[in-house]
Amino acid sequence: MELQKCLISELQHEVVLTEKFLKRIPQDKMDWRPHPKSMSIRQLANHLAEIPSWITATMEMDEMDMEGYKPPDFGEIEEILEVLRNNTAEAEAALKKPDSAFEENWKMVQEGKTLMDMPKFNVLRMMVLNQIPHHRAQLGVYFRLLDIPVPATYGPSADEQ
Repeated sequence: MELQKCLISELQHEVVLTEKFLKRIPQDKMDWRPHPKSMSIRQLANHLAEIPSWITATMEMDEMDMEGYKPPDFGEIEEILEVLRNNTAEAEAALKKPDSAFEENWKMVQEGKTLMDMPKFNVLRMMVLNQIPHHRAQLGVYFRLLDIPVPATYGPSADEQ
């Protein structure tokens, strides 16, 4: 099977699960965080919506300079869902490449220092796609702490049995 088909399928699956979580966020809890060092729900939701854009950046560029990076900061759930959907559509298009494109190197730099330097496939699998379930699980913990039902993901949740 072509790499693009595997990666697009995985992305689509993760985004469907992520949308279920984002739709459960109460608007009045957007600034809530479990600890001062933790992201707020708003920051976490925006981050989840942004992650598919990293796929596009990985596939369309050979190097990314993080100088001046600013994370998105949308305040309404519907805006965040729209960003997620748009970023996902762009990511799917960017993934439609021959397997050889995934072997090309990709580099992340900041202030002249190389933070990451590896083949694009490795970036996508180890640093990008794994971020989605990681941060979605964080959101699930936030939900549990706020007594918001946690959606099922890879199997049933205690709230949906």
